[in-house]
Amino acid sequence: MKLDHTLHKTLLQLANAVRTQDANAVPKTTPEQEAVEKAVAELSRNRDAASAAQMAVDDMENEILRIQSDERKLRRRKKDSQDALGAETDEDRRRDLNHDVYTAKSRIADLMSELQEAHNEIHALRNNRDLAQSRVKDTERKVEEARAAVEQAQSAAPTVEDPAVVIARLEEQLPADVVAEFQAQRLENGVGAALFNGRSCGGCAMVLPASGISEIRNTPKDEVPQCPECGSYLITDIS
Repeated sequence: MKLDHTLHKTLLQLANAVRTQDANAVPKTTPEQEAVEKAVAELSRNRDAASAAQMAVDDMENEILRIQSDERKLRRRKKDSQDALGAETDEDRRRDLNHDVYTAKSRIADLMSELQEAHNEIHALRNNRDLAQSRVKDTERKVEEARAAVEQAQSAAPTVEDPAVVIARLEEQLPADVVAEFQAQRLENGVGAALFNGRSCGGCAMVLPASGISEIRNTPKDEVPQCPECGSYLITDIS
């Protein structure tokens, strides 16, 4: 490829700018952003846990209300049966009423035991809910701090010129046919042009044979030699 030797360095800069653009095409996750994603995931888990803990409290509170409602009904039933006993003279009916009072007393005792157990359990459930909600608040703060760290890192990062702008400027400095040949070679081997350090190709990193090195060194100054291994255009002088 014919190219004035004063533009060889420009061709290498173009190749480097294209590689930078390709590398930046895949977004890189910074440590700060990773911390945000980790904190957000933790917050989601803690919110789920807090929601489940609240549901357990709600279920137990409903169970306590049910027990208390059943107890009130049984106490009214017991009182009604006891009141009826005072006026009842029929033995069979009195036997039924006494049985009803006994059954009500027995069931009330069972309900009081269930109620005590429910109160003990809801105390533990409420403690668990409060702990889960506390974890949510702590993680929310962690997310806020992580996001603030991302903003701080972004504001502190040096401003980098858009590779596309750099590429356009460098292409304007090179002949159109040179740019076309470079792009064709880049499509073929993914490199296009690279630095030759005197022994190896910067495109494929292969140490070249003596004959290849000699041929590259003897290339006229107004030409750009190619790597015999990968075909990349090799820049030998960047001074």
